[in-house]
Amino acid sequence: MKLATDYLGLKLHHPIVASASPLSHDFDGIRRLEDAGAAAVVMPSIYEEEIEAEDAVYLALVEQGSWTQPEAQGYFPEMTAFRVGGLEARLETLRRAADACAIPVIASLNGSTPHGWTSFARDLEQAGAAAIELNLYRVPTDPHESGATVEQRWVDTVRAVSAAVGLPIAVKLGPWLSSPGHHAMQIVEAGAKGLVLFNRFYEPDIDLETLTPKPSLELSTPYEIRQALLWISLLAGRIKASLAATSGVSSGNEVAKYLLAGADVVMTASSLLRHGPTHIDVLRRELETWMESRGFDDVGRFRGRLAAAYLHEREALVRAQYIRTLTTYRG
Repeated sequence: MKLATDYLGLKLHHPIVASASPLSHDFDGIRRLEDAGAAAVVMPSIYEEEIEAEDAVYLALVEQGSWTQPEAQGYFPEMTAFRVGGLEARLETLRRAADACAIPVIASLNGSTPHGWTSFARDLEQAGAAAIELNLYRVPTDPHESGATVEQRWVDTVRAVSAAVGLPIAVKLGPWLSSPGHHAMQIVEAGAKGLVLFNRFYEPDIDLETLTPKPSLELSTPYEIRQALLWISLLAGRIKASLAATSGVSSGNEVAKYLLAGADVVMTASSLLRHGPTHIDVLRRELETWMESRGFDDVGRFRGRLAAAYLHEREALVRAQYIRTLTTYRG
């Protein structure tokens, strides 16, 4: 049974990748995912604001009292260029994992300024990342800012990071775009070697006891594959980039569906948080069982079989499915 695939130019033994989660936060967790059979591992995102906040607290503590005496100025040089706190710890984890693991370790980055995107990307490259996943998570809150402005900023970000590093860049997109296909093409033209579809936004809930916002996280379910399934099908074979599917993976059935739509790899976090890292092997074996039942001995024989690139009248087909869904429901 041949399960090998190519993602971002990386040769993987099979298409099941452990996406960013608390399981891949530290070195031991990454090794456990490798031992469990992950084809590659994505580390949690480095958030520029978080790093800056940690560094500010560290510097404040270190420099406390440095100006209490005039003579102290000479003993406490400025530390503005000193690498401190959380960033160095994350980079060290990446270095150790990249050196010790036989599978690709992919870094993830979420910046907030042009300088942050490029400088952190260079740090990740130097630390040994096999690739960088740009997590373009941003909720536009200014009603005067147009969608075109937001999307152009993302395109500019991808172009800047791609020019700053020599690593393959994947971009994790959200689905809330007026024309996801066009924006995906712009992202690829800006230098992205792959797209991860789709990012999940975690909107806050409201705590009625404290009358304050509170974080809310629900693990994904198989129902959530449909949006990514549609857009992977619409993009596969039409853009020159790797496609990674994420969200909703629970069993080998979801893995097979994403591959049929045209995904090169299938990423999962929720199923591993529910069942543990060993669930990777369950997904792989279930995929093999499905392939055997259909007479496939190679992933390449059925990947993209249901991609829209091979269909005529794509828009009419999508509309027909929408109408059929609404008119055939019987309850």
